[in-house]
Amino acid sequence: MDFITTPLIIGLLILLATRAVFTVKQKTAVVIERLGKFQRIAQSGLQFKIPFIDKKSGVVNLRVRELPVNIETKTKDDVFVNLIVSVQYFVTANAEGIRKAFYQFDNPEAQIQSYVFDSIRSEVPKLILDDVFSEKDKIAVAVQNELAETISGFGYEIVKALVTDIDPDSKVKNSMNEINAAKRLKEAAKEYAEAEKIKVVAAAEAEAESKKLQGEGIANQRIAIANGLKQSVEEVRGAMEEGTTGQHVMNMLFMTQHYDTISRLADNNISTIFMPYSPGTVGDLQTEIQSGLLGVEMLKEAKEKAAKEIKDTKK
Repeated sequence: MDFITTPLIIGLLILLATRAVFTVKQKTAVVIERLGKFQRIAQSGLQFKIPFIDKKSGVVNLRVRELPVNIETKTKDDVFVNLIVSVQYFVTANAEGIRKAFYQFDNPEAQIQSYVFDSIRSEVPKLILDDVFSEKDKIAVAVQNELAETISGFGYEIVKALVTDIDPDSKVKNSMNEINAAKRLKEAAKEYAEAEKIKVVAAAEAEAESKKLQGEGIANQRIAIANGLKQSVEEVRGAMEEGTTGQHVMNMLFMTQHYDTISRLADNNISTIFMPYSPGTVGDLQTEIQSGLLGVEMLKEAKEKAAKEIKDTKK
């Protein structure tokens, strides 16, 4: 008889031990019921319960979870958009929070999703499409605050609500791209016109400066010629007889230049030239050149006088 009862007793003790002792994994909690009624929350580690009286009713995940919610709604300017809102949440890690989360929410994901739908569809219709993009963080904060206030009484807490995607209708996206492209083309045209304007102004300024320098060069050249002629007259006059006037010297120089020119033309194999040949016409040419030289001399005197006045003014 002892050979039969002893194994039975040992087997019964082993069964009771396996029923009484259990372990709970990290970041999880086990709900213990006694005869169908909530008894306690078993946290992570080695735990005990009364066999056949207490039972493990369920396991609650205490990790942070993410719930993506896809919502279609309409903006203030009547554009339909799809938004993806990712809600990060967790069960409050205390006995009361775990009890509420386990018993009060039958399907927490679906119920949180319903709250997100309600919050988004009350916020987005207040904004036009452009503001939905620029103020998505404000939308996320509004969803987070409303959710936190609502589900905190059910043992859940919200870490963050993120608007991860805003997707308007494809036709609306194409229209937005065309508007953006048109704006960029307009800006490019303005920049190109401004560049052309700068080029034209710079070219005009360069041409004006070139003309100015060219005129100064010609004036300086004529002054140098006049000074050279003046010096030649003085040298020739000193070498000739007393009583020779500058007019006599100029007549001689012009006659010499006249014949030198004809000689040089002949040296260059030029057989035909249309010009006054008569020596009498040299006098007319002389008169014209003298008039030009007098004008140059007056221009030189005027420049010197103006420079002197500017210098006196600075003093």
